[in-house]
Amino acid sequence: MRIFAGIVLILSITACNEQEQQAASDEKKEAKTDSVKVFVLGMDSAKKMISLPGELLPDESAQIRSKALGYIRKLNADIGSKVKKGQILALIDAPEINSHLQELNEKVRAAQSRYLSSKDYFDRLNTASKADGVIAPSELEKTKNQMMADSSEYKAASFAASSYRQVGDYLAVVAPYSGIITKRNIVVGSFVGNPNEKPLFELENNTTIRLQVAVPEIYTNAVLANNSGELTTRSLPDQKFKAKLVRKSGSIDNDTRSEVWEFEIPNSAGELKSGSYADVKLQFLRLTPSFGVPVSAIVTTLERKFVIKVSEHSTQWVDVRTGFNMGEKQEIFGDLHRGDTLVLKGNEELKQGTKVNSKL
Repeated sequence: MRIFAGIVLILSITACNEQEQQAASDEKKEAKTDSVKVFVLGMDSAKKMISLPGELLPDESAQIRSKALGYIRKLNADIGSKVKKGQILALIDAPEINSHLQELNEKVRAAQSRYLSSKDYFDRLNTASKADGVIAPSELEKTKNQMMADSSEYKAASFAASSYRQVGDYLAVVAPYSGIITKRNIVVGSFVGNPNEKPLFELENNTTIRLQVAVPEIYTNAVLANNSGELTTRSLPDQKFKAKLVRKSGSIDNDTRSEVWEFEIPNSAGELKSGSYADVKLQFLRLTPSFGVPVSAIVTTLERKFVIKVSEHSTQWVDVRTGFNMGEKQEIFGDLHRGDTLVLKGNEELKQGTKVNSKL
């Protein structure tokens, strides 16, 4: 009997110890889960400096072709030549054009002679017809019609000669604007005028350089600081150039999810060359204050992106959308207010409705 009582006592003591250990373990777990570091949500003007690749383009670029068939007789410009607007770049030799133009001029003179003769005959008959019975009305009308036909033929011949005379003007290839010759695809004696051939010259105006930058969609509605950017090129890595924003494409490209912005850079000294690539630094900012939180406060899963809000010692998941990434801080948008308390290091294990003790 005493042995049985001893066994019962030992079992009771063991059970009590196990319960105490379990309770201590539970308290320890609760203490781990319930004690979280938090911060108070504030608002500020978000700023972000980014570096994007850009491409330099000429202000104007043209492919100069020949409108007249012929052979190059003389070249007045070559690659690298700086030319002025209206300057003759090349002369084309086309003897058949001059011959055909002389033929058209002779046709004009012949048509003019016929017209003047018909007009003179009509004027005389018209004067004689004022006396009754001298000229039949049908004869006068026939003469008038002949004069009008000769007049139309004379005008048609004049228009044809004038049109072909313009072709003769194309024998001198001139520069449409001031710039620099970047390509020359002809030599003296080259046959030109075929629509499928390469252009005679390629001309660029680089006094102002255009800079095109593909700006990611997230920044397209932000404000560009000073409405300008700063760029460097591989050929001039030690020099920085200011570029002023002048226009936007107004559309997001489906493939790159970006909008093309175009800047202008004065280039009277010719330091920058079209076709170069540039590294462009742009600083964006929000006109209105927004929420900025530590990156650790944002929890990202396959289904959602959220922060954990603490209200009355209870947790709540609040879905957010991200804006500017500012290094240690991330701009967010969601159903939040200034002064809300958020968990500093969020994680999925901190479920909604969990009772916590906040530590600032």
